[in-house]
Amino acid sequence: MKTKNKPKQLRIVANLIYTGLVLLIICSETTMAGEPWKTLFDGESLQGWVQRGGKARYTAEDGQIIGTTVFRTPNSFLCTEAAYSDFILEVDFKVAATMNSGIQIRSNSYPEYRRSVVHGYQIEIDPSERSWTGGIYEESLRGWLYPLDNNNVEAQKAFKQQQWNRFRIEAIGDTIKTWLNDVPAAHLIDDMKREGFIALQVHGIGKNKEKQGQTVRWRNIRIITDNPLKYSRPTPIAPRDMFNKLTSKEKAAGWKLLFDGKTSKGWRGAKLDHFPEFGWEIKDGILTVLESGGDESKNGGDIVTIDKYSDFELWVDFKITAGANSGIKYFVNTSLNKGQGSAIGLEYQLLDDQRHPDAKKGSHQGSRTLASLYDLIKAENKHPSLIGQWNHARISSKANHVEHWLNGRKVLEYERKSDHFRKLVAESKYKIWPGFGEAVQGNILLQDHGNRVSFRNIKIRLLDKNKK
Repeated sequence: MKTKNKPKQLRIVANLIYTGLVLLIICSETTMAGEPWKTLFDGESLQGWVQRGGKARYTAEDGQIIGTTVFRTPNSFLCTEAAYSDFILEVDFKVAATMNSGIQIRSNSYPEYRRSVVHGYQIEIDPSERSWTGGIYEESLRGWLYPLDNNNVEAQKAFKQQQWNRFRIEAIGDTIKTWLNDVPAAHLIDDMKREGFIALQVHGIGKNKEKQGQTVRWRNIRIITDNPLKYSRPTPIAPRDMFNKLTSKEKAAGWKLLFDGKTSKGWRGAKLDHFPEFGWEIKDGILTVLESGGDESKNGGDIVTIDKYSDFELWVDFKITAGANSGIKYFVNTSLNKGQGSAIGLEYQLLDDQRHPDAKKGSHQGSRTLASLYDLIKAENKHPSLIGQWNHARISSKANHVEHWLNGRKVLEYERKSDHFRKLVAESKYKIWPGFGEAVQGNILLQDHGNRVSFRNIKIRLLDKNKK
């Protein structure tokens, strides 16, 4: 009986397996069909795209966008007119064997930043022996953030020379993940850029005439922007973060960390010879001034760098809580104002403009708002700042020319020691301090104003005032 019925039982099992496979395929196809993909290229024209940067040629032919190298022109970018924040992007590409290219995401071009140069994350297309296709580079900023450098041999092998390849790129929140031909390539945690255009790069070839006329091609460009987290794929690659770290390009440019993410090394209390014993917290790579009711310098007090600086570029990531007030000061003289209150110096204001009353106060209208030169000059041209999320402050001072930047946009500039600057000081709360803001050098300060504010990625580089 067992022998007689065995073929029948096997047929039943086989039919069940077959039915299961069919259902699996149907379900998979249904899932794919239900994904809210939108096409970024109509297959016929460059409608919805605009060229920035160099003069490489871009054409639409046979359902492809074709980028062609041109002699003696810088990097060229064909950019979406629309900006994108969180998304999943898929695109096919084919590149000449001796070319370099890339796909920009969350990228920008502003007149005030290096004369509108395109900058932002780039997913590398690298057909060279190095094989870093799928790695993450930051164009015209920090350089390599996630080089493959033998950490992912499978992804390096996945590239098909002079054939069509496929990228999947997920940019969701502070996480960027890439796949090359369905092989996981990179997994980066970073939040320098939240939003920007997508762009197709034709790398400049300089004066190399042999590379003129080479092409890189793209097709099947599609994107998910509607709840991309729902369609995100897991990756086996451990994430790499950029917090409290310097890239090789930054090190070569002379950047140094002022906060190592673990200790208070390099800092002391503004009115102490050591770091405050309370009121400040270092945890999970973040330096935080704790809440104490909003009073100025009455808890742990301000902290300052042990070293003093003159011509410099300073970078600070900050996160403010609802209703918070704080500041980043520079050219600080800790010997002044030894009594109550904060140490004296020029201040990059940190403030919740919507909730804190200081936003409507000040000697000059609006000069106590976020990123302003406190009580002197109002910050303009601001991108919306996000309460409870990380924002990026940049301060540069070179030969008395000072600039404040917020989230990649320049918001103000002024000349220390100028007649206009001195007039502003004379009209402000600082008029009681002779020579305010005109010191040759001073400390960098993070303010305790009694509200919880967090800092990380604090770094600085010295500038040569004699160089252009």
